Amino acid sequence: MIPRYARPEMSSIWSPESKYAIWLEIETLACEAMAELGEIPVEAAKAIRERGAFEVDRIDEIEREVKHDIIAFTTNVAEHVGEEARFLHKGLTSSDVLDTCLAVQLSRASDILLRELEGLLESIKKRAYEHKDTITIGRSHGIHAEPTTFGVKLAGYYAEFARNLERLKTARAEIATCAISGAVGTYANIDPRIEEYVAKNLGLAQEPVSTQVIPRDRHAAFFCTLGVIASSIERLATEIRHLQRTEVLEAEEFFSSGQKGSSAMPHKRNPVLTENLTGLARLVRSAVTPALENVALWHERDISHSSVERGIGPDATIHLDFALARLKGVMDGLVIYPENMMANMNKLGGLHNSQRVLLALVGAGASREDAYRLVQRNAMITWREGTSFRELLLKDADVTEKLSADQINDLFDLDYHTKRVDEIFNRVFS
Repeated sequence: MIPRYARPEMSSIWSPESKYAIWLEIETLACEAMAELGEIPVEAAKAIRERGAFEVDRIDEIEREVKHDIIAFTTNVAEHVGEEARFLHKGLTSSDVLDTCLAVQLSRASDILLRELEGLLESIKKRAYEHKDTITIGRSHGIHAEPTTFGVKLAGYYAEFARNLERLKTARAEIATCAISGAVGTYANIDPRIEEYVAKNLGLAQEPVSTQVIPRDRHAAFFCTLGVIASSIERLATEIRHLQRTEVLEAEEFFSSGQKGSSAMPHKRNPVLTENLTGLARLVRSAVTPALENVALWHERDISHSSVERGIGPDATIHLDFALARLKGVMDGLVIYPENMMANMNKLGGLHNSQRVLLALVGAGASREDAYRLVQRNAMITWREGTSFRELLLKDADVTEKLSADQINDLFDLDYHTKRVDEIFNRVFS
């Protein structure tokens, strides 16, 4: 069932009307190619092009009797075309139509996802430049590490989604293949030039060896790519969720007038959109393992992959389309609190400069082991007692033996930590 939040352009790709329209185009193009080669009358191909039509309800009615979707479809089309329909599906097998159709659907879905990725990249870039110089504390293991800027944080996500854009372009090219090769893929009953004609008109490449079905390693690579994109979405969503926690509150989702965060607690402003994105990422990734398991089919083919793809094709692309659009909206409206970022960074009394002090002591002649011991000794006091790290260093005779007061004070200059920001931005955005 298509979820209610599915965006119309994406969901329409997977509608029965769209699927049967693609089937009809594949069959019609094959007949036109046959007519050009003199294999069927030109009038027959023309009749199929002009009178070819279908009704979803009628196909369903026929399928209930014949228990075969392609036969039900061609029977319904024949009801519109008339006698010339005897040339329909000549030399083709069901997978020629089904696999080529799936290639068209996944290609069209990819085009939408590529546009969504491009829009998200523009949004991230805009916010990155807006906060290029907004100082914030970098964290490792969730613990304060060293200063960075919020713009640098976002530049990292931009670079990741830029990689995803290229991955999806590659996956689209790999999935966009056509197979019109007949039973077991030998072209015994159909000229390879027919496949070439159909592929060209549908914007697809020809599958070198289709064995009746297009090899499913292509599809596995495609859905794995969607899974990677979903994981990138979750990584950014998780960052926002952490930053919105009450104890942090360095950024939060936009909270509109009249919005309510909790049915019980009127004060709540919850990160519901990014939590939703985390769940959507799980849904997209749920397609990856089945797609990988579809690769190993029996001999030239079986249809164990078919029921899987009827589910994961629409589900993964619809969920990812919605997630990308939602994440763009989150980024566009994200509320940033620079003053909270600075306040949080200063909570540990300057401990974020510990590495600078360590390196300065080593540079002044101390061994690394001794320098580490001196710095950690003062850092742990600051950690426990909330005192000023700088003041402790200035009072530590073992430290001042190596470093002057001016040298120690210089080690607490924030500009030191952000001196390479321009270089990073040039790498990412140039």
